[in-house]
Amino acid sequence: MSDAILQGPREIIDLGACRYTLIGTAHVSRASADEVAELVRSGEFDAIAIELCQTRHRSIVDPDAMAKMDLFQVIRSGKAGMVAASLALGAFQQRLAEQSGIEPGAEMRAAIREAEKAGLPLLLVDREVGTTLKRVYRSVPWWQRMGLISGLFASLLSRQTVSEEEIERLKQGDVLESTFNEFAEQSEALYRPLIAERDRFMALRLAEENPDARYRNVLVVIGAGHLKGMAEHLRGEMPADPSAERRDLEATPPGRRWTRYIPWLVVALVLTGFVIGFSRNRELGMELIVDWFLINGVLSATGAALAWGHPGTVVATFFAAPFTSLNPTIGAGFVAAGVELYLRRPTVSHFASLRKDVARLRGWWTNRVSRTLLVFLFATIGSAAGTYIAGFRIFDRLVGA
Repeated sequence: MSDAILQGPREIIDLGACRYTLIGTAHVSRASADEVAELVRSGEFDAIAIELCQTRHRSIVDPDAMAKMDLFQVIRSGKAGMVAASLALGAFQQRLAEQSGIEPGAEMRAAIREAEKAGLPLLLVDREVGTTLKRVYRSVPWWQRMGLISGLFASLLSRQTVSEEEIERLKQGDVLESTFNEFAEQSEALYRPLIAERDRFMALRLAEENPDARYRNVLVVIGAGHLKGMAEHLRGEMPADPSAERRDLEATPPGRRWTRYIPWLVVALVLTGFVIGFSRNRELGMELIVDWFLINGVLSATGAALAWGHPGTVVATFFAAPFTSLNPTIGAGFVAAGVELYLRRPTVSHFASLRKDVARLRGWWTNRVSRTLLVFLFATIGSAAGTYIAGFRIFDRLVGA
C-alpha cells in the first residue's frame, strides 16, 4: 500500500471469517476523499459500507431528486422543520467545502463512484438524518430546544474562514456533532442520539447486511467521530436479531402525553374568556374579540412578512391566524405556506439551486423553496406568540374590568 492509504485513522476487526476495515474520514477533506478512492481501488475488499442513509445517498446519486419533492406534502405532513434543519446542516457543510475547494461528502462520493466502477456491493448503514434530528430534538428539555435551533442556524451567519488544517482536524469529530458542538460537550442526552446511537445503529446494520459472512473483507467508510464507538460495538456481543434493536433506534421517542392537550386547553380558556366578557357586557366581549384578532393576525402576518412572503400571503395570514389559533388541527403557518405556494410556485431551477442558495443567509429568502419553508416557520412562530400574548391580554382585561 502507498503512504496515502496508510495516513487515516482506522480500526481492523476480525469477526470469524469476516474482516471489517473501519476508516475514519473527515466529511469535508480532499485527503479523505483521495484515501477512500485509493482503498476501494486496491482490490482488497469485496463490499463497501458507507455512513449514509437512503435519503443522503439519493441526493448524491440523483442530484435532481430535490426537484421531485412535493413541498406542499412536506408541509402538510409536518416535516417542514426537519427539511429546513437538514438544509441548514447541508449549508454548514457546504460553507466548509467551498473554502476547501471540495464538494460536501467527497469521501462518500468517492466510495460510491469507485464501488460502482469495481462492481462492489454498496451498503448504506447510517440512520436516516430526519430520524436522528427528531431524536436529538426530543432528547433535550423543551427550554433547551430553541438553543439547539438557534445554534444550528447560527452556522449560516458565520463568515470565519476555515483553513485546510482546521478542516483536517474535523477528523476528530462528526459534522452533526460539530454543528451542535457547544451543546454536545455539555449534554450526554444530546451526545447519545447524535453519536452513540448511530455508532450502535451502524454496527447493527453491518450485522444485518452480512449475517453469514458472505462478504469476507468489508471497507467501512465513516466519520472519524464514530470510529472508536463503532469498533467497540463490533468487538462486543451482537444480538441474535439485530433488526429488532435497529428498529428501536429508528423509532421517534413519543412526546409527553399531556403536552398534546395544551393547545386545546388554551382554546377552551380563550373561548371561556369570550363568554365571560359578553356575559358582563357586549362592549367588553367585542373588545376581547378585537384584541384576539389583531394580536394574532398582526404577529403571524409579521412572521410571514419577515420571511419575505408575497403581499397576498401576508394579508391571508393576517385574516387566517385568529381562526386557525382556535383550531389546533390546522396552523396559520400551513395556510401561509399554501398561499405562498399558490402565488409563487417554485420552478425546477429553484429546486436545482436550493442547496447552493441556502449556503448563504440571503439565499434562504431569495430561493422560493426555502422562502416557503421560512414563511411556514415564521408565521407559525408568530401565531403561537400571538395566541399566548392575546390570551394574557384577555385575562388582564377580564381581571381589570
